[in-house]
Amino acid sequence: MKTFLDENFLLTNSTAEKLYHQVMKDLPIFDYHCHLSPKEIYENQSFENMTQLWLAGDHYKWRAMRIHGVNEHLITGDASDWEKFAAWAETMPYLFGNPLYHWAHMELRTYFGISKLLSSDTAKEIWEECNEKLQTDDFKPRRFIERSQVQFVGTTDDPTDSLDYHKLLKEDEEFSVEVGPTFRPDQALFLERPSFKEWLTKLEKSTNLKVDTLDGLVKALKERVHYFAENGCYASDHDIPLMVYKDLPKAEVEEIFTKRLQNEELTGEEIIGYRSYLLVELGKMYAEKEWVMQLHMGALRNNNTYMKELIGADGGFDSIGDQLLAEGLSRFLDTLDQARSLPRTVLYNLNPRDNYVIGTMIGNFFEEGIPGKVQFGSGWWFNDQYNGMLNQMTDLANLGSLSHFIGMTTDSRSLLSYVRHEYFRRIVCTIIGEWVEDGKVPNDEAILHQMVKNIGFCNAKEYFSLR
Repeated sequence: MKTFLDENFLLTNSTAEKLYHQVMKDLPIFDYHCHLSPKEIYENQSFENMTQLWLAGDHYKWRAMRIHGVNEHLITGDASDWEKFAAWAETMPYLFGNPLYHWAHMELRTYFGISKLLSSDTAKEIWEECNEKLQTDDFKPRRFIERSQVQFVGTTDDPTDSLDYHKLLKEDEEFSVEVGPTFRPDQALFLERPSFKEWLTKLEKSTNLKVDTLDGLVKALKERVHYFAENGCYASDHDIPLMVYKDLPKAEVEEIFTKRLQNEELTGEEIIGYRSYLLVELGKMYAEKEWVMQLHMGALRNNNTYMKELIGADGGFDSIGDQLLAEGLSRFLDTLDQARSLPRTVLYNLNPRDNYVIGTMIGNFFEEGIPGKVQFGSGWWFNDQYNGMLNQMTDLANLGSLSHFIGMTTDSRSLLSYVRHEYFRRIVCTIIGEWVEDGKVPNDEAILHQMVKNIGFCNAKEYFSLR
């Protein structure tokens, strides 16, 4: 019987153990997509307690606590921080099989040196020990990043953001980790949202351009793309709940944009046509800047209307959508490719049903000299657990080239979530180790070591740094 969370955790064979401990374990991290706050990193303030560090804004944990029956007062309500931590600790023993059980204990072990299991019995002791350490310099935001051996952090930023904190971090000689912005123009694409016109006003202020026509919008976005590029941006990111593509003449899209400015009601087809047009225009901008375009597809957000109105969006009430994406995705990528303007692209699917769709789509588009130009993104959100990552990588290997995979990214708001890279790396080594042990691939140490090194770090760094 194996011991929980020992040095060979998740490593199921001797080859996996060697690959992990000899190669993967000490690789640096290239975290190309996350939701960390550049302000929080720059200001580098101590956290008051573990609830502020661990539970604030973590909808993964909130969701688990609700499933356990915890009162909302103890999750997002006005309970004390200790009461919220105690409620989370009481939930933990009921999460066997959930990756949160693994991640939480890996975080306690990795950053705080605590190997005790979190429960109601140990909650007070762990709370006090962690809180004491949080008041020291080694437990501030920058040190969490440095201790995780992170080389690059890609934040997620609205086009109207000033990027002031990115600039300050770049000038700060005491912090060597590169923190780059990621261009996330969801507000421009979702013109049906009530906030659309208000956001256009922000865009006008950030560019000193008038945005009262479709051309004006495209011009302003191009100005912001240029601004982001000047300030260290490598990539864009997009929330694509429904991957549908509709090709409309520019004149019709102009009419749709004007109708929205005049508060006229739009049809679903008009919304799709507008979004398709603007996505193509943005894709061309990214190709010109040699950026990476990331598409996160398939989330069904804010399912609980009552709770959205009570606590707002991103509260833990999202799930997997089941809309088809193959045809729309193909037409979108092909439109850019025909224009010779398809940027390097990462495709993330939230519904694992679509693994084979994505696994075959990536082989349709290529460019000489760029291995894996279109990537099957790592298991995302509900899929960044053992089976989700195992299936994603196995399907990628079956249909494409696992060796060119750009690997894991945290996609998280938590400074402690870098343990997920360890989790991912252990799974990679187990997959490849089992192939070796079963005689499915040769036991060639040089090839195997380079393969896991590339998947763990080198491929991502090369892919996002090509420009």
